[in-house]
Amino acid sequence: YADITQHCWEYFVYLMRNVATSELCEWKAISRPYSELQSCLESWADRLNYSYPNALAEQYIFQSHHRYFHNCTLEHPVYSDPPEDVLLAMIIAPICLIPFLVTLVIWRSKDGKAQA
Repeated sequence: YADITQHCWEYFVYLMRNVATSELCEWKAISRPYSELQSCLESWADRLNYSYPNALAEQYIFQSHHRYFHNCTLEHPVYSDPPEDVLLAMIIAPICLIPFLVTLVIWRSKDGKAQA
């Protein structure tokens, strides 16, 4: 399997030679070579009764990212939910403020009528 995966890698490197440096982060340009590498690694693992993913296949996938795609960043950052304690504070704070503000408005409006 190690020899075959080396051939998968060499074919991937050969395909990547046709991809311009400016296109390394564009999925349209790299989808075929990347898919070929993954397909080659997976199909040979199946044929030889190896599990997939396996350490050797992952090594080649990581190597491809390190060699070709290390400068690719997301144009738009992926936002994630805040931690639960922060989220809870952001929900409870306005809920607790509403009764206080309503009480303050009622108290000030009654106080204003008494002065008039």
